[in-house]
Amino acid sequence: MTASETPPNLLLVDDEQSIIDYIGLGLKYEKFPYQSANDCAEAEKLLREQSFDLVVLDRMLPDGDGLELCQKIRERYQIPVLMLSALGEVEDRVEGLNSGADDYLAKPFQFAELLARVRALLRRPNIAPKPDPGKEVKSGQIRILPHQRRVYKEGEEVELTPKEFELLHFLVSQSGRVFSKDDLVSHLWGADFDGFTNTVEVHISALRQKLGDDKRRLIRTVRGVGYAWEG
Repeated sequence: MTASETPPNLLLVDDEQSIIDYIGLGLKYEKFPYQSANDCAEAEKLLREQSFDLVVLDRMLPDGDGLELCQKIRERYQIPVLMLSALGEVEDRVEGLNSGADDYLAKPFQFAELLARVRALLRRPNIAPKPDPGKEVKSGQIRILPHQRRVYKEGEEVELTPKEFELLHFLVSQSGRVFSKDDLVSHLWGADFDGFTNTVEVHISALRQKLGDDKRRLIRTVRGVGYAWEG
């Protein structure tokens, strides 16, 4: 970051003040400004009143679920979210990522790793580009309303998680083009994402199930290459 660049403004959300103090000390040394909140209500108030470049969010908060707050952030703002949690099992990471988090870091952690993940997320261009509210996407029986983050198949709404929606929207918008797993991870989770290796397969499988694509005619698997939307 050069002297002429404006440093990113971070929001730290954790009910443990010791965690906020620990992260905050490192951010001050790195000259990253930040605000902090100890619960969902305070975090939502800050998000309404200020502009942030990234949110570091604890999964378990005293007045609500960090997963639900993450979903609200994803729906209302174009801000990357790094989720923190004492829960580090694969299932917990899947749940966190499905709620809309861009990355997931298990506690306890070293500040150096958190900083590396923060920098990686901030480097990502158009993490969740705001779609044209007047432009819907249609492909066969599938209709996507980006501004409402809604998907319909044959007129019936299909309930998707934020990440499932982003994956489907991306594939349908690039209909016919084959994307490798690395391409999809880079676009949706960032090139520096080091999560479990079957992240893409998990989300593709969930989409196929929810779209009734048992015969894989909508999302085509190109063996040894990747996936393409054929709807």
